[in-house]
Amino acid sequence: MVRVKVIGSCPVCASKLKVVRLECENCHTGIDGKFELDKFSYLSDDQKEFVEIFIKNRGNIKDIEKELGISYPTVRRNLDQVIEALGYSVKPTEEEQSKKEILEKLSLGEISSEEALKKLKGLI
Repeated sequence: MVRVKVIGSCPVCASKLKVVRLECENCHTGIDGKFELDKFSYLSDDQKEFVEIFIKNRGNIKDIEKELGISYPTVRRNLDQVIEALGYSVKPTEEEQSKKEILEKLSLGEISSEEALKKLKGLI
């Protein structure tokens, strides 16, 4: 028997696919219907690989950086993308929120570039 990996998205339009038939390998009993795949089936292959490496390294960012040869911000971005693909919202950290507020004040002219730079350096 040839086994094919189940894909979660349509290769033509990228919409979510549904399973419509289940069959027992032993007695060949079949069940027809519309079955949902689990959330992880809808992740891309790259996202699944990232999740596997994340779990294998117990979420240790340094080890993930080392294994994948990527930076901390890239690990965070990949993790945020997986979180969003699973249907959850990603909340910015306090530091990210503070940086955003400083940059917004700068763009509105409420603070000078020197003041913004001092505030940003104070967050680091």
